[in-house]
Order: sequence, then C-alpha cells, then structure tokens
Amino acid sequence: MSQRLFSFPNPVNETSARLVASGAFAQAVLFLTIRQWWVLVPLVYGFAARVLSGPRFSPLGLLVTKVITPRVGGEQRFVAGPPKRFAQGVGLVFSSVGLLAWVSGAHTFGAVMIAGLAVAASLEAFAGFCLGCVMFSWLIRAGVIPQSVCRECSDITGRINAQFSRSAA
Repeated sequence: MSQRLFSFPNPVNETSARLVASGAFAQAVLFLTIRQWWVLVPLVYGFAARVLSGPRFSPLGLLVTKVITPRVGGEQRFVAGPPKRFAQGVGLVFSSVGLLAWVSGAHTFGAVMIAGLAVAASLEAFAGFCLGCVMFSWLIRAGVIPQSVCRECSDITGRINAQFSRSAA
C-alpha cells in the first residue's frame, strides 16, 4: 500500500503540470511582492507533497487535477512522469532553501532563490518549457540517472522541437 501511496503518476497530463506551475508561480510572486515568510510554507509543502505522491496530498495538485483540468477544453497531452517528479524536487529545493534563508535573515539570498523558482515555473506555465525536465535529460545523458528510469527522456530534442513548432503556429 505505501508503494502506491507514494507513487507519482506516469504519464502526467501536461495541462495539469502547466496549471500547477502557474499556481507555484503565483505563490512565488506573492512572496516576492509582500515578503512574508509564511507565504512560502504552503509552497514548500506543495512541492514536498507532489514529490512524494504527485497530486494526492497537494491542495494545489488536487484542485488542478480534479477541478480545473477536467473543465479545460482542447486536446490533453501526456508526458513522462519521472522528469516532472524531478522538476518538483528541484522546486522543493529552491522553495525550502528560500524559506530557510529568509527566516534565518539572509533575505536577499532567499528572495533570489524564490525568484529563480518563479522564472522556472513561469517557463513551464506559460511556454510549456520545463527546465527540470531538461536537467533530467542531461543527467540521463551524463549517466547520473540510469536510462531505465525513463527511456522516453533520454533524448528530449524531438519534444522540444515539437513544443516550439506548436508555439509558433
């Protein structure tokens, strides 16, 4: 049961991933605007919940997958789950370090971490470009992550080219 409880969806609905990234972007911008540490707590929790079990324990993930995505019209595209989980892990690192830096008095460093997270989330949300997924592919090619984790992820150039051709159309 715990294996299923802490599983991550594969494949992942790209629309849902982009909507979750939109929510993370909004939370990061809210923090950068009002500069209150408590805004980062749900951001950190959301990333941790999604790394552990996808949308299952993430309020934002549940809202997106159960309420918003089903109401979005158009074609739903699915992408590999492992790089999306990795991207959530990167978001967890940036948001956690940003929160810890902020509460320990390193406000500039904390804000820079959250600004970096906001940039990455905005690329995913608004352009469909997942920096974490690109990093995941590089780590596979470098041999850090075994190809068996995600064979589809070994070469993402085809997906990137398809994304940019869709964006240009």
